[in-house]
Amino acid sequence: MRVLVVEDHVRLADSVARVLRREGMAVDVAYDGTAALDRTVEVDYDVVVLDRDLPGLPGDEVCRKLMRTAEHKMQPRVLMLTAAGTIADRVQGLTIGADDYLPKPFAYPELVARIRALARRSQPAAPPVLVHDDLALDPAQRVATRAGTRLALNPKELAVLEYLLAAQGRVVSAEELLARVWDEAADPFTTTVKATMNRLRSKLGEPPVIETVPRAGYRI
Repeated sequence: MRVLVVEDHVRLADSVARVLRREGMAVDVAYDGTAALDRTVEVDYDVVVLDRDLPGLPGDEVCRKLMRTAEHKMQPRVLMLTAAGTIADRVQGLTIGADDYLPKPFAYPELVARIRALARRSQPAAPPVLVHDDLALDPAQRVATRAGTRLALNPKELAVLEYLLAAQGRVVSAEELLARVWDEAADPFTTTVKATMNRLRSKLGEPPVIETVPRAGYRI
């Protein structure tokens, strides 16, 4: 899942990003509305977490612009964050085009749950637990097992495994994995994907589950 966090309070933005990354999400951060719109031109985000009270270009206008450009590309789901939490504020935010609305202060578990719920809306319906033979992954609980034994996977390994399982046998290129599982900090010219894949294969054990398709990518 690729998420953009738009928040002008740097400490809060970075804190939200850290929490979401621990949940296996690929997270980019923008500290103002103009930067946020620039990033959405370059990257297809699943969810945009948008502070409504941005200086300069306010969150409402960012949301409107996202809705106007959505017909030309993938439409991200928008979760508005704001200190204004009255019913009227929520109605206005949803009317502008936001898909969900969370007043500050908020609890991180609720924020994570709402982002995951929004991401599910933008994708074909998937089962609550992804299964392939004796391999199972529960995206909500962030737990993977094989033959009933829990696998000690880090957040990035879990995210790669989830993406491959959700692809249901489709070949996924290294470039696609880099774009959907890693964030803007990832160097596209490194062996990041290959190294993560090697660790994941080792932890999954025998018999092998992930197949390498020469010059194409990976599949389960």
